Amino acid sequence: MRKPIIAGNWKMHKTIGEALELANGLKRELCDIEVVDIVVCPGFTLLEEVGEVILESNIKLGAQNAHWEIQGAFTGEVSVQQLKDLEVKYAIIGHSERRQFFGETNEAVNKRVKAVLKAGLIPIMCVGENLAERESNKIFKVIEEHVRCGLKEIEKEEVYKVVIAYEPVWAIGTGKTATPQQAQEVHNFIRSQLSKLYDDNTAQTVRIQYGGSVKPDNIVDLMSEKDIDGALVGGASLDVKSFAAIVKGSIFKKG
Repeated sequence: MRKPIIAGNWKMHKTIGEALELANGLKRELCDIEVVDIVVCPGFTLLEEVGEVILESNIKLGAQNAHWEIQGAFTGEVSVQQLKDLEVKYAIIGHSERRQFFGETNEAVNKRVKAVLKAGLIPIMCVGENLAERESNKIFKVIEEHVRCGLKEIEKEEVYKVVIAYEPVWAIGTGKTATPQQAQEVHNFIRSQLSKLYDDNTAQTVRIQYGGSVKPDNIVDLMSEKDIDGALVGGASLDVKSFAAIVKGSIFKKG
C-alpha cells in the first residue's frame, strides 16, 4: 500500500516570526503521526529557520522550486545544492502558478525534475489542466503531455521516487474542488500513463497527490478514492489546525 503524503505549499506567505509559530504548532500537533509523510514548503527566505524547528521531527522540509544547474548566472534562482545545505528533502516542480505566471514549460519541468532526482531529493511534479482546457475536453491531452514530457528520460529505477501532484488549475485558490470522482478519474488516467511509460508495477508504486482547495472537510472523501495518495495543500496549510486536520484525515485511507 502506498504511504499517504501531505505537503503544505506556503507559497509567498509568512514572515519569519509567523513561519516559526506555524512550524512549532505543526510539530506539536503532528508529533505522533508516522503513517503519513508530512512535508512543509515555506518560501526560500524561511527555509533555514523552519528547518531548524522541524529538524529530527516527523515533518520534512520542502522547497517551492529548484533550478536544473548546480550553479551559475541565474539571478533569482536557487540550486539543488543550496537546498541540500538547508536539509531540504522535497521540491515542488512545475506548479501551475509557475507555469501560468512565470512561463514554466514542460521542458523546464523535466530538467528541474532530473536535477532534483540527481541531487537525491524528491520532486513533487505538478500536472493539471486549466478551466478552458477542461471545458474544451482537452483534460487528458494536457495531462498526458505533462506526464510524458515531465518524465522524459527518467528511468524506471528513478521514477518511483517522484511524487506526482494533480492540480486542476480551476480549483486552486478558488474554493472550488474537483469532486472525489473527478479527481479519481484523472489520477487513474495518470496511473495508466505511467503503465504505458514504464509498467503496471511501477504505475502502482508511484504516489499521486491531489491539489486544489483541499480542506479538512473534503480530505477523507478524496483519500477514499483508490488512486489518490495524498494532497498538495495551499491555503489550508497556513493554519495549524486546518493542516493538522488534513494530515489526520489522510490516515483514513481505504484498505
